Amino acid sequence: MSTVTPQHPASSMEPPGLYRITVEEYERICDLLDDPRVELIDGHLVKKMTKKPEHSWSTKQVLKGLDRLLPSGWTWRTEQPLRLPPHDEPEPDLAIVRGTDDDYMHRLPGPADVALVVEVSESTLNTDRREKLSGYAHAAIPVYWILNLIDQRVEVYTDPVNDRYASRQDYQVGQLIPVEIHGDLVGELSVDQLLPQ
Repeated sequence: MSTVTPQHPASSMEPPGLYRITVEEYERICDLLDDPRVELIDGHLVKKMTKKPEHSWSTKQVLKGLDRLLPSGWTWRTEQPLRLPPHDEPEPDLAIVRGTDDDYMHRLPGPADVALVVEVSESTLNTDRREKLSGYAHAAIPVYWILNLIDQRVEVYTDPVNDRYASRQDYQVGQLIPVEIHGDLVGELSVDQLLPQ
């Protein structure tokens, strides 16, 4: 395990002429968009990338691993939106949220509902480390994992402060990642089981 001091995320300055929208505005125009390939990141409509087999495999592996460890009162959501006002409604590869599926029949999970977010990253690594990290930290999501398929490691970000995380630990092949749900250590997952070799 290595500990890395995170850098501040890049500024979210828009080039002239771009309009940054809020979650409320996005939700009002969603039906008009009728396009499941976009998500709201930092107030901008962002096209989701096509997933390669390795991405899909890792997403399924982390889902199976976390599902085994979930304590009572928590459930998972995969590629489903999280409502993180004022400017984010991402659809992470996996999120662990409080309650049951029925709790979200008529509403989206908000910041207080989320214990852990996981993004599987290859072509999206820069966005996942900058704009998405900033949005999750701003919403005070306590734990954020990036399954980094490029560098073959799992980056675990904790201790959100404003728009960044104060702590980052990298886990390599051969290491175990501690799994925390709502501040409680519920088990460990092996990096070897999550990353395609």
